Formats: sequence, C-alpha cells, structure tokens
Amino acid sequence: MTRIFYLLYAAIAYAIFLAVFLYLIAFVGNLPGAPLTIDRGPEAAITLALPVNVALIALFGLQHSVMARPAFKAVWTRYVPPPIERSTYVMMTNLVLVILFLGWHPMTAPVWTVEHPVGAAILWGLFGLGWAIVLVSTFLINHFELFGLQQAWFAWRARTAATPVLHQPLFYKLVRHPLYAGFLLAFWATPAMTAGHLLLAVGLSIYMLIAIRLEERNLIDTFGADYVAYRETTPMLVPGLGGSAPRTD
Repeated sequence: MTRIFYLLYAAIAYAIFLAVFLYLIAFVGNLPGAPLTIDRGPEAAITLALPVNVALIALFGLQHSVMARPAFKAVWTRYVPPPIERSTYVMMTNLVLVILFLGWHPMTAPVWTVEHPVGAAILWGLFGLGWAIVLVSTFLINHFELFGLQQAWFAWRARTAATPVLHQPLFYKLVRHPLYAGFLLAFWATPAMTAGHLLLAVGLSIYMLIAIRLEERNLIDTFGADYVAYRETTPMLVPGLGGSAPRTD
C-alpha cells in the first residue's frame, strides 16, 4: 500500500508540474488566455510592487536551491521518505510558482519595444527555442528522475538506482548547463520588455548563476576529476566561449 501511495503521489506532483510549467510559459510570454501574466494582473504602486515582486523571486530562488542541496536532503529525508523526496521538492516548486503567479504585481513601464515584424518574429522564435531547449535538456539528463517519477517507480519495483555516470549528450557537448541556458533565452527574448519583465529576468538570471556555482560543487563531489575536466573544456552557458572553471571552494 505504501508503494502505491508513493507512485500515486509522484504522478500527481508531476501532473501538477506539467500544468504549472505550461502556465509559466504563458505567464512570461503574456500569452492570450492567461488571466495573470508578467504584465497583466492586479497593479499596485511601485513602492509596493517592487518589494513584493523581489520577495517572490527570492522565495523561488531559496526554495529551488536550498531544497536541492545534499545537506538539506540529509535532514529532509528523516521526515520525507526517499522515494518521494524529489516529488515533494517538485510539489513545493509548484506551490512557489503558483504563489508567484498570484502575487505578482505588473510593472508595465516599457524598457524596449520591437515593432518591426521581422525583429519581433525573431524574438518570439528565440523565446520558443529557449523553452524547447529546457524541455529537451530534461530528457537528456533523465526527465523522469528529475521530476521524481523514477524514484517512486523504482520503490514500486524494489529496484535500486544505478550509480550515476557522467555523460554529455547533445546540448551537453556544447555547454555544461543547457537547461539554464534555455531558461535565460526564454526570459530575455521578448519584443516587449517591461520593467516587471526585466526585474524577473534579472532576478532569475542572478539566481541561476548562483545555482550553477552550488550545483557544480555537488557535481564535483559526485564525479570528481571527470567533472573538473569537463568543466575546464566546456563553456558554462554560451557555446564557443571556451571552458570555464569558476572557484567552488
């Protein structure tokens, strides 16, 4: 019965994530049909909107990074069974994103506007490409483990996960963090950049640069010299810029 619960819980967390992820695309892109977006929703004076929006970005960053750290997991799994630890992380991410959608105050002052149809089309294309890179990257590194389904399935089948092996499929031959590169492209590529959109793009870009530093510490702990060599020969986010080896101590 417990293993059935694990599997059901993981499936529900994943299904909610898919809905939240699709809404995130609509939220960032101001797509028609979404009642609340980055530039559409309850407006407020800048003295309220700015600190609230900054707090929402910080909440996402703290939740997403702190809960992913091994030290937190070591404590967290005393209370949350390991087969659903990742699904619980996904569920908490869902909750934080929903809070961001509901609590965000649009700041619609224009920063740039591209009205030329070709320029706008190129930016929309880059916006879509960014999200596509994000989705494909999750499958390249193991989509179902990333979102907790594999852990629950292995518990159901009484299987143990294989020892992780460092490999560089497709995008990972070009950059070390294509998932983050995709998010950066999606957040910045827009024909109509507003103050609120800029705030979100800057805030999440800062978060991702910090997250990369933290993740690479864990990757070096896991893969040792293999990851150090990979890091020294493969760019972090932009293809063709050469290897990068930021300090991780």
